[in-house]
Parts: sequence; C-alpha cells; structure tokens
Amino acid sequence: MASTHPESGTRSRRRSKSFSNTKPPHITETPLKWTNWYQFVDWLSVFFILIVPLMGFVAASFHPLQRATAIFAIVYYFNTGLGITAGYHRLWAHCSYRASTPLRIYLAAVGVGAVQGSIRWWSRGHRAHHRYTDTEKDPYSVRKGFWYSHLGWMVMKQNPKKIGRADITDLNEDPIVIFQHRHYIKAVLFMGLVFPTLVCGIGWGDWMGGFIYAGIVRATFVQQATFCVNSLAHWLGDQPFDDRNSPRDHVITALVTLGEGYHNFHHEFPSDYRNAIEWWQYDPTKWAIWTWKKLGLASELKEFRQNEIEKGRLQQEQKKLDVQRSKLDWGTPLSQLPVITWDDFKIQSATGDGRALVAIAGVVYDVASFINEHPGGKAFISSAIGKDATATFNGGVYQHSNAAHNLLSTMRVGVLYGGGEVEVWKRAYSEQQSRFIAQDDKS
Repeated sequence: MASTHPESGTRSRRRSKSFSNTKPPHITETPLKWTNWYQFVDWLSVFFILIVPLMGFVAASFHPLQRATAIFAIVYYFNTGLGITAGYHRLWAHCSYRASTPLRIYLAAVGVGAVQGSIRWWSRGHRAHHRYTDTEKDPYSVRKGFWYSHLGWMVMKQNPKKIGRADITDLNEDPIVIFQHRHYIKAVLFMGLVFPTLVCGIGWGDWMGGFIYAGIVRATFVQQATFCVNSLAHWLGDQPFDDRNSPRDHVITALVTLGEGYHNFHHEFPSDYRNAIEWWQYDPTKWAIWTWKKLGLASELKEFRQNEIEKGRLQQEQKKLDVQRSKLDWGTPLSQLPVITWDDFKIQSATGDGRALVAIAGVVYDVASFINEHPGGKAFISSAIGKDATATFNGGVYQHSNAAHNLLSTMRVGVLYGGGEVEVWKRAYSEQQSRFIAQDDKS
C-alpha cells in the first residue's frame, strides 16, 4: 500500500540509496569454506611471487648461466637489496639519515627493481609493523605463524581496515616517492626485468640469461631475503635488548638480509641508521650509508646515545639474571620468619631437640646439619650454639666468604626481637642507668 505521508516517499528513496551504497563485507570477514577459498588468495601476488619465480627456475634449467651474467646478477642483487635495506627501510620508513637527491633517485630506482611494491606502500606497512608488533594490527605478525609472516601475508588477502594506522605524511610530500608510486608498474617491469635483460644482452649478447638470471632469479632471491626479516628475524636468535616482543638478533639472518638480522636492536632503536653496532657484526647496509656520508651523498646519520643502548642491554641482562635467581634457594624470606625474643632463643637453644641455634646479625639459624661439614671443624661452630656469633662470623674469628653467607641464608629459622647480646646489654644498661646515677649522687 502506498504511503500518503508527503515525505515518506523521500525517506524511502533515501533508505534505498543508503542501502545500495553499503559496501559488502571484506572477504576476510566471511567464513572460509571449500567453495570460496580461492577468493581469499591474492592471485596477482601469487603470480609474481610464486608462479613467475617457478617459471624462471624452470627456464634456467634449459639455459646455461654465463660467467658475466652471473657476476652482473650478483652485483645487481646487492644494489637492489640496498634499495630495500638502505632506501625503503632505513631512509624512507625510519628516516634514519638524510640522502641527497641523486642518492634518493638511485635508491628509488634499484629499490623498485627488487619487486616488492612502491616505497609508499612498503613503508606504510613497515611503520604499522613497528607500531603494532606481534598484534592483530601487525600486517605480518609472526604470532600468526612463521610462514604467514614470511609469505602468507603477501599471497593471502588482508583486510586493510584491520592493519594498524601509520602516519605517512612525509612520504606523501616526497616527490620521488609519489612519482615512483604513481608509475610503479612501468618502473618495476623496467628495473626488474627489462634493465637487466638489456645490460646482459647489449653487454655480451646473453639476452635470455639476463632476463632469467639477472631478472627473475635475482628478484626472487632479493624477495626471499627481505621476507626473512619478517619471519626469520622474529624467530631465530637472541634478545639482548628486550624480550617482550619477538624480534631477535642472529648472524645468519644478517648474512641473508644485508645486515638486517640484528632485529632486536633495530626494534628497540628503530631510528638508528645501524642495525649492527659492533665493528665485527655484518651490516653492509650500515657500511654503505657511512660511505655515502664520506662521499657527501648522505648526512645526519642518526645514532641512539650509547648510554641508552647500554641501559637497555643491562636491563635485559638483569631480567635474565632475575629469572635464574628465582630458580635458586635463597632461604626463607625474613618477612616470613617467626619473631623470637632473646630469652626464647636462649631457652630453645638449650632444649636439646636436635637443633643447633645460632644468632648472627639479628637472625636465628639452625646449623645442626652443617656442624660436621664445617670446613673449620665442628668445635668452632659448636662453641657458637646458643650465642650471638655476629662478630665471630664477620671477622672476629674468621671473615666468612660470600658462599658461606649464601649457604647460611638457607638455614634461617627466625628473627630476633631486640637483637642479640649487644642489644640486650644496651637495653639493660638503659633501664638501670638512672639507678647508677642515683648511687653516684649519694656517694
């Protein structure tokens, strides 16, 4: 039945329009079934990350590798790798140094040859990774599995609404970044495949070798090396600076990733242009940036203060020591021991119940189990039973070792109220002092 209200038709059209503009739920928000699994796959990424490399390796089995092509492929591998580590990562994602325009153009060009997306896209995801490490908002969280952080996040569709927010205002104002982003497809095809093919073809006539080895195979190795920063660097190694999250340091990861393997340090001090801070640690990316500075191509290399780095290292070492300490027997805490008066201590010492009570520095110890093991002989320790042996234990007879103090702490049975013999004498003297003075006055 039609509505007779003059505005009802308008409201109906508005509701209809609003309903028609409602976006359907993202595929990741729907249940995964056998009938729709293919919709969860990012087939474009699968093609470039899995299928193309597979085709390249198959083609390589039919085409011999020439020495000149192999040398160029290795050289180009390191250049495109630096485009990611020194460019995408340390320059644009973390702003750990400033680069001249020629260096920025070079890094943007060789970086796109690594076939890993544009600077803008790559850096946005990496900043979100640092801000939301190991959480649901981390685009490649290792908590979702080693293979997810290595490859799964690339070949499976992600809901952009669930990736953590990151500020890329500076990147949006960078003309080189924006130019590369807008022309990414043309740039990646040229630098990833056409350029290495031209070099090998024009240079020594190996057109197919350049396309296969310096293009596809080389790009595959660069991709997998970079993916190791997301997976292996969060799974293998030590955590010398912080163990609350997954990043780790390991030389193997550093060797694979041009120095990005000291990842625990990097997550603690992300704006530092270095990943490795020791001279003997492998970090060619750091050495390249340092060299560019000497050549006048880079400046304002950021380093965290050594004082802060050492504090972080010391705090983590202390945490590890505290864990080890908690596993040892340090004796019953003083706060949990019964309080015993000096008179009760004397009485209990003389009961002959098998205990051998000794008072040292206001604490009562039962040393019965140690009498026969005492290195100085049982006569010495037996002579202290029922007495305050503070002075004797602490140098009056023998200055006992740290080990002796630690062992003694495991024998605590009580805390003295009012101290030992000295405190009792002082209290007695205080109580009778007025009487002593009166006697002096009468004399």
